[in-house]
Amino acid sequence: MPGKLFVLDGLDGSGKTTQTALAAEALEKAGHPVKIISFPDYSQESSALVRMYLNGELSKDPDGVNAYAASSFYAVDRYASFQKFWKNDYEAGHTILATRYVSSNAIHQMVKLPKEEWDAYLRWLSDFEYGKLGLPRPDRVLFLDMDRAVADKLLLKRYGGDASREDLHERDRLYLSRCQQSAAYAAKAEGWAVIPCDDGENPLPPEEITGKILEIIKKSL
Repeated sequence: MPGKLFVLDGLDGSGKTTQTALAAEALEKAGHPVKIISFPDYSQESSALVRMYLNGELSKDPDGVNAYAASSFYAVDRYASFQKFWKNDYEAGHTILATRYVSSNAIHQMVKLPKEEWDAYLRWLSDFEYGKLGLPRPDRVLFLDMDRAVADKLLLKRYGGDASREDLHERDRLYLSRCQQSAAYAAKAEGWAVIPCDDGENPLPPEEITGKILEIIKKSL
């Protein structure tokens, strides 16, 4: 019997990597075998087009690479990762925690389209990645919702104040603000669990956020 797949997603700076590690540690202690996966998988050749895109080699503007083309870059990376690194664990019944997944395309690529095309894009995305590519559907997608002003401060700290190290998405604050709208739309349309991660000025304590995540995951285990 397949295992469970839980996705932690959110905009840049929302704490996805930290929370995935904390949740995995807690689940392991509770006796649940856990495998962490993260996308894009920059260590693998399958992420080559993603790296070209984020490095600005295809366009200096995120909107310069259309939603469907960019979505395919990320989807192929996920397909390769599934086939090579976690299909066996998933099919053996392990719990998989993913930092980003198909949901990230909905957040970061759908926003490039007119809003009246968003529903059609979500249908296309589901059919392409889950149907055509055969990727497992998540049991739950948990969206870490952090105010952009709070997340932006955390992003800058990530690179020691060196904004030149930010990728194509991270350095375009207007683009990330627009992505908040697409994320909110997708969360409602797709039934994601939305987890508030700040108090309006500062991030909430990590353990408080982890507690909310575990409460949702444990209901599906």
